Amino acid sequence: MKLARLGEVGRETPVLVDGERYLDLSGVVADIDAGALSPAGLAKIAASVDSLPELADAASLRVGAPVVRPSAIICVGLNYAAHAAESGAQPPASPVIFMKTPNTIGGPNDVVDIPRTSEKTDWEVELAVVIGERALYLDSPADSAKHIAGYLVANDLSEREFQLEVSGGQWSKGKSAPGFSPLGPWLVTADEVDSTNLRLRSWVNGEPRQDSSTADLIFDVDFIVWHLSQFLALEAGDVIMTGTPEGVALSGRFPYLKAGDVVEIEIEGLGRQRQVMGQA
Repeated sequence: MKLARLGEVGRETPVLVDGERYLDLSGVVADIDAGALSPAGLAKIAASVDSLPELADAASLRVGAPVVRPSAIICVGLNYAAHAAESGAQPPASPVIFMKTPNTIGGPNDVVDIPRTSEKTDWEVELAVVIGERALYLDSPADSAKHIAGYLVANDLSEREFQLEVSGGQWSKGKSAPGFSPLGPWLVTADEVDSTNLRLRSWVNGEPRQDSSTADLIFDVDFIVWHLSQFLALEAGDVIMTGTPEGVALSGRFPYLKAGDVVEIEIEGLGRQRQVMGQA
């Protein structure tokens, strides 16, 4: 299933995407939240498909993030060897973890403002995992799949000076500006996604930047979920960003973003985003 949320910020309607149709889920679930993403919630949605009404004027509505604000956005850094190299780092022996604040979430096509004083705002296409059932102290990576509700496209926008030069030793200053976590357009349920070999691409002003595959992840999705569960509780609705491949501005091969630039990112089967960069 493809789940989405359409409408004005804070007033989105949950929908099921069925080809060109957008079926209104508001009579079945309150929103695409922890309850809807639980195994019982997804089963309830699946059982209701034949009786769902179409959402009027869906094509004219803003596309919001496919999930309500999660309790946590947990990110994996340097999870592609080539990106680690372009960042001047060795591939990590253990996952590098950092957090983004939940209020960074935006819709896939929302305008994103470059922070004040920023000169090094960067793009990062990433596969994101959405948790469907609480995960804590999982016994092995093989146990991870039953805790995953689905997958979506994420742009882990980053301000590199804030992240690396005035960080104070950790990265979140450069990761948590408003709108720095565009998600969507859809959440695709886990039963329809093979996370091990998805093509990821990005463009800036129509020019190719990143082009890689999740087959090149150093730590795969199942390992990441299991590993994180050894240190913290992953709650239903939480988002895990799994890392970005090479081809970002930090490499020195491309200019950083400026107001007016257009960033597009895409993951095979999960949809495409387009952000026009503004200025705070």
